[in-house]
Amino acid sequence: MEICGLVTQNKESVPLKSISVQVRVQDHVATVSSTLQYVNEEERPLEALFVFPLPADAAVCHFSAKIGEQEIVAKVQDRERARDQYDDAVSSGQQAFLLEESAESPDVFRLSVGCLSAGQNAAVTIIYITELAVQADHSLRFCLPAVLNPRYTPAGSGAGIVSEISSGCGAVPYTLTLSVHVSSPKPISKLESNCSLDPLVFLQSDHTQATVNLSPGHMFDKDFELFVFYQDTHQPSAIVETGVTTAPPGSLMRDPVVMISLYPEFPEDVKKSLATRGEFVFVIDRSGSMGSMMHYGKRAKRRIESAKDTLLLLLKSLPMGCYFNIYGFGSHFESFFPKSVVYNQETMDQALKRVKEMKSDMGGTEILKPLKHIYSQRCHPDHPRQLFFFTDGEVGNTKKVLDLVKSHAHSHRCFSFGIGEGASAALITGMAREGSGHAQFITDTDRMQPKVMQSLRFALQPAVVNISVDWTLPDGLTVETLSPPINVLFQGQRTLIYAQLKGESSGGSEGTVTVKYSLKDQPVTNQLHFCLKPTEETGLSIHQLAARTLIRSLEQEKRSGAADVEGIRSRMVELSVQAGVSSVHTAFIAVNKDSRQTVKGPLQQRRVQTCAAQPVQPPASKFRESKQAKPKSLLGKLGQALSRNHDSKSFRHSMMMVEGCCASSARKVERQKDLLLQLVSLQKASGCWDLDATLADVFGKTEDELTNQKPAQVDGSVWATLLALIWLYGCKIEQQVEWQFVAMKAASWIGSQKVGDLSQCVCEGNVLLGCQVTKDTLGI
Repeated sequence: MEICGLVTQNKESVPLKSISVQVRVQDHVATVSSTLQYVNEEERPLEALFVFPLPADAAVCHFSAKIGEQEIVAKVQDRERARDQYDDAVSSGQQAFLLEESAESPDVFRLSVGCLSAGQNAAVTIIYITELAVQADHSLRFCLPAVLNPRYTPAGSGAGIVSEISSGCGAVPYTLTLSVHVSSPKPISKLESNCSLDPLVFLQSDHTQATVNLSPGHMFDKDFELFVFYQDTHQPSAIVETGVTTAPPGSLMRDPVVMISLYPEFPEDVKKSLATRGEFVFVIDRSGSMGSMMHYGKRAKRRIESAKDTLLLLLKSLPMGCYFNIYGFGSHFESFFPKSVVYNQETMDQALKRVKEMKSDMGGTEILKPLKHIYSQRCHPDHPRQLFFFTDGEVGNTKKVLDLVKSHAHSHRCFSFGIGEGASAALITGMAREGSGHAQFITDTDRMQPKVMQSLRFALQPAVVNISVDWTLPDGLTVETLSPPINVLFQGQRTLIYAQLKGESSGGSEGTVTVKYSLKDQPVTNQLHFCLKPTEETGLSIHQLAARTLIRSLEQEKRSGAADVEGIRSRMVELSVQAGVSSVHTAFIAVNKDSRQTVKGPLQQRRVQTCAAQPVQPPASKFRESKQAKPKSLLGKLGQALSRNHDSKSFRHSMMMVEGCCASSARKVERQKDLLLQLVSLQKASGCWDLDATLADVFGKTEDELTNQKPAQVDGSVWATLLALIWLYGCKIEQQVEWQFVAMKAASWIGSQKVGDLSQCVCEGNVLLGCQVTKDTLGI
């Protein structure tokens, strides 16, 4: 078996020995401190290169290195200047550390650890802040990415740091310890995780503080997910944070900053009314990597199979008379229909037949081509286009994809799904953000269907238009909104607004923010009153998240063809340096100037990788030249060399070989069938079921048992549909969020039929299926 990550020429020990993570969750903001312990077990000075993932919206705000008892705290500098300083230090024998964000994807970082002496230890600490996303079950999701999958890069596109992502196999050669501290004004209900946790310990009797640790023995071969459940999650809130008195007057870091968290509440009649029109375009990644397992364990599925199950639910839940189409893509793309077709029984059956035949056999992951084709298609009047995009997110041209989605935001909404471990958070969340939609990550089949149905409910909600945000503040105070304009609102989903407060209050202690919008031609107003007194114990996290938000907005403006590109870049660097947060134009640099030593011969360079999903050839050892032949940027040269090695043709070939192995394994294991999915698969496009043996099998009955108990005055399809509804409400109520649209279609269909004594029919159905469901419960 080949060894992952950093190895010597003899394939012996690795410099990265352990990772220790402390997570502090305050309400819906997490501060994460990761300490990476290195040791050089070789007999010569060594440079280590570590490419790793972080959450897409994270703001890296601290970077330091401890060598022995000496701690060196890094500073944020212009990226090119930091690279030159690092090269100079390492080439002259000094210890240096460089942390930089990928220019292609903001969820990938590269850490260079330079000139570790033989036998020397170094502890590198990285701290970042991130907002926690709200899930379908109202929990808040924290994810510590572990897997960084190989990113497919289309031929001819530069990939930089992303091209250095390589796959490995076997066990990760370092350990992980993790502890979590949660605090909130709202009581904590519970914590859940996809990994084993020690028992939860509450620190206060009111359950507003708690701690939990990751159980020993975690292999860190998949993302660590934590779901935090609060009581009264959907309460709007505001946090005011005081600035730094030593910062320049009028700057972001000097003035107070407020973070507003809103949960829009739509009128009841609007919440109950779902659209019956729309064009639904489903785009499915069918590249070789989609043949990989989503996660590890007895219930693990392949990514392509999870996508197919998801499509079944979506297709069965669409309203009659809408338009739809399905695309598959890899190195090329194909669609089920030349253009979107009307949803009816015939077109649904054709689509489901094609879905069953789908395989992960289309090579690489080129997203731009199918998107460009879809956007070139004419939209249908009165049928708003809703794009559902499924991918494992392994691409090297993330920002080009996001720019394309943003340029067509006026004509559609984009709902994106990241499937499996290692899906690019930057791609998935970015597509939804730029396309005014919603993002979901599907890393566990138990949580797949609720997330999909939540996105469909959002897609069926009427679009919110004419959104405005107004502030009411005491005399003497003004506000500068730092967040980009709000262009999408969904019922019950959090919306964050960052703003800088300027001036001095004349005495008032309260402010008000008012969000107004139109929904189905009726005006709606949501309002929040908040205290202007700064919140205790937030440090500078709100300022740094606000700076990150503003930097990302400026980056988007620069990529959109703004005239003063250099001026925008200078503003981004200035913000990054002042706030001490990462950006694409800056880097963290730390140099131990007391560590100078003479370097004789070439400096060994080793690469440390997070565990990747696919076994391909391990990277060859590479060497750093000494100062005598120093190029402008040695890291740049390294990136070019690695990019040349990342040949797209060989990558596609590797992925196709993996798919072959996956298909062979799948044939040996018969998957236990899901009764709910079986029932859903039998429903007609109109919402009814046929009375036959396949339906009876779902109920654990024979066809004769169903037929013999049918009331004489009831049609067979009505009886079958009524039984399906009773079974759903009586046996699968805990999964209602998954089948809600299926049941709505069924109830609507029964309501359109001539049925005699419906209450008596429900009683007969209850006796047959052993349920106790009332007629009113069924919604008929």
